[in-house]
Amino acid sequence: MSSSGFVPDFSWIPSWLPYSLDVGLVLALSYVLLLVIGEGERRSLWMVRGFIVLMLATVVSKRLGLSLLGFLLEKLVLGAAVAMAVIFQSQFRRFLEQIGRGEVLQLFKSTGRPSSQPDSVVDEIVDAVKDLSQNRTGALILLETNGSLEEEDFVSPGVTLNAEVSKELLQTIFQTTTLLHDGAVLIRGSRLVSAAVILPLSERTASRQLGTRHRAAMGITERVENCLCVVVSEETGSISLAEKGILNRPLTSSKLKELLQERFAPVVERDAVRLSRKLGFQGRILVQRLLRLPSSKSREKNN
Repeated sequence: MSSSGFVPDFSWIPSWLPYSLDVGLVLALSYVLLLVIGEGERRSLWMVRGFIVLMLATVVSKRLGLSLLGFLLEKLVLGAAVAMAVIFQSQFRRFLEQIGRGEVLQLFKSTGRPSSQPDSVVDEIVDAVKDLSQNRTGALILLETNGSLEEEDFVSPGVTLNAEVSKELLQTIFQTTTLLHDGAVLIRGSRLVSAAVILPLSERTASRQLGTRHRAAMGITERVENCLCVVVSEETGSISLAEKGILNRPLTSSKLKELLQERFAPVVERDAVRLSRKLGFQGRILVQRLLRLPSSKSREKNN
């Protein structure tokens, strides 16, 4: 027996097991990355997909002995990781906080789920907009569709309220006699987060019939894709819905309700699920090729 102590014998471990474990952990980490960043815009999912493709290309190039290509791809992966950490700093901060609190299993639960918008909340918003329109009271209502808007998206974040959404509250805020009527209200799920939010104005040339509220609705939806903005004109009482910098107007209250219910469909979550399933399928193929395992079809032929 050597003086260095007992040395465990790992010869019983199959040679393919470390490769399978390595690939499995990479796929699990990729899935978590999709969930963490999936609450952003749809473009974010394509960025994650590109990052994962770079990682897989690096592994394959090294496996094939392409040292120069592997070196280049490795540096690209490192640079892309740093860039993504900067771009998605808020998501990565929450990711690290969950790991620090030991909530590892929570990471595998979908965090990119769009903000739920119960029918009752939509009804309260539409009823308030209908009355404001009839009274020709100007209003600007910002709705999150998926993920969270950050303070840097606004010119001014306004006054925090954190109240339940109700028709009466919305009507009261936009009365010209109140201090909070100038600006937008921010609604997240079933909560009215803040009021008197100052939004960036669109720099695009617009019709002379459109005032500051319409330009603000176009501006914030141009800048951030994960939101909608409802506008009530003070002059005409017409209702508009801004999305991706485009105004849909004029709308009836029933049409507004229909559009809001359509827009809150979980598009980003479906994309994340489809992408994660596709990655899982490609990962199984990669494992089979790396380990030279027979596919299910070849096994059936052999049988």
